[in-house]
Amino acid sequence: RFSNLVCKKAEIDLNKRAGELNEDEIEAIKAIIANPTQFDIPVWFLNRQKDRLEGNVQHLVANQVTSKLREDFERMKKIRLHRGLRHYWNLRVRGQHTKTTGRHGKTVGIARRLGM
Repeated sequence: RFSNLVCKKAEIDLNKRAGELNEDEIEAIKAIIANPTQFDIPVWFLNRQKDRLEGNVQHLVANQVTSKLREDFERMKKIRLHRGLRHYWNLRVRGQHTKTTGRHGKTVGIARRLGM
């Protein structure tokens, strides 16, 4: 886990609770999370391996994750990628079956005849 690795790099006891940390330990954690590659955290451990725009490896935190995800979906929709179109149509993206599962709206159940 990334949190365990950050605590080990900051030399903080893993059994300590967040409320028990002092200001120096908190600042050390912030510094490691902001620049993980400077503290010898491996590249494969970061959560954005290859950014399309900048072409580098990043570790995103907080609202950066949602904004990058939104940018990726908008890029996929813009270039009419199959995955982007599935997101646009609110359909399953990763190859799941859609005939009977995940239905909502008018397609659920059996339509009854009016004459009965």
